Amino acid sequence: MNRVQYLNILEKNLRSLKKEEVDDILQDFKEYFEVGIERGRPESDLMASLGNPRILARQIRFESYVKMAEGNASAAYIGKAVFTSIGLSFFNLIFILPFFLIIAGVLLALYALAVAVFAAGVSGTIGSFFLPVISEYVTFNTFVHPVVMAFAFLGIGAFGAIFFIGDIFFSRILFRLITRYLRFNLDIIRGRRQQDEV
Repeated sequence: MNRVQYLNILEKNLRSLKKEEVDDILQDFKEYFEVGIERGRPESDLMASLGNPRILARQIRFESYVKMAEGNASAAYIGKAVFTSIGLSFFNLIFILPFFLIIAGVLLALYALAVAVFAAGVSGTIGSFFLPVISEYVTFNTFVHPVVMAFAFLGIGAFGAIFFIGDIFFSRILFRLITRYLRFNLDIIRGRRQQDEV
């Protein structure tokens, strides 16, 4: 394999990134090869110092996704970074993937619970307003005044809304912790790559 083939494989494996970012990365590696050849290093040594182009592309994508997740803590970027890191390290597959899936499941359950509580409050409030009309046709064994029921359900709906807002703040905290871990993982991978290049 020569450097043109190496860069083509690298480019092919970086397609999920923005075109401008891929162009910048490829330009950097072209300069790396040019400077190395000017200093008398053979292409094969330069390619060996960089490693497998597919693994290198995975590392670059991982770094890009971590930067995006740090800039915009969204589940999509964090998910991309986590799943890209799994391909780089067996440790991540065994320990991080289950942990990440558990966190995603817990967050999903908390959001679903908040929406369910809010919906119960809203539907109960609306239903308590119609209770006097319905009570002519259906018998309810309730000793609570409809206005009291309306305020109780209104409180339940408010609790659901506050619970949902709390879920958002909790998600942000978890996203920050996950991006810190991903940054730590990226530093380890970079250190390993720098050792390989020496």
